[in-house]
Amino acid sequence: MKILFWPILIISGSMLSSCSHYEMQKKETKISKIGDDESHNNGRNCMDCHKTGGEGEGWFQVAGSVYKSDKLSHNPDGKIYLYSDPDGKGTLKYTIEVDGEGNFYTTKSINFEGGLYPVHENTNGVKKFMQSPILSGQCQSCHNVSTDRIWND
Repeated sequence: MKILFWPILIISGSMLSSCSHYEMQKKETKISKIGDDESHNNGRNCMDCHKTGGEGEGWFQVAGSVYKSDKLSHNPDGKIYLYSDPDGKGTLKYTIEVDGEGNFYTTKSINFEGGLYPVHENTNGVKKFMQSPILSGQCQSCHNVSTDRIWND
């Protein structure tokens, strides 16, 4: 009996350690903050890397990039609001700050049930509303692909 105990313990321990990288990423909280400058790859779908088993740090629930009206310059330090109804009406469910690079992201759990309506507010207080609900936080899976970039000036 004692002989079987150690191989089972070693195999079990190695299986746990091989998954620990992903488990650690899952539990790690990453949220964009106004003024931060650590984000990268503006305009790309953040969740190509920041997903289960991906190479990016953290598993993003919502992420994207915001531009100025020229659709080339990053629009830093604003806020993304997610409401239950269009035009910033209904209940404010979540707020995500846009960092100094014009990117926003969060690993916090987001409930998309019933759809959420995004609003971007720039540093001048100008708000731009998305009229259709989102059921996923992969903003760049549509924006800059099949629809225009997210912009506000």
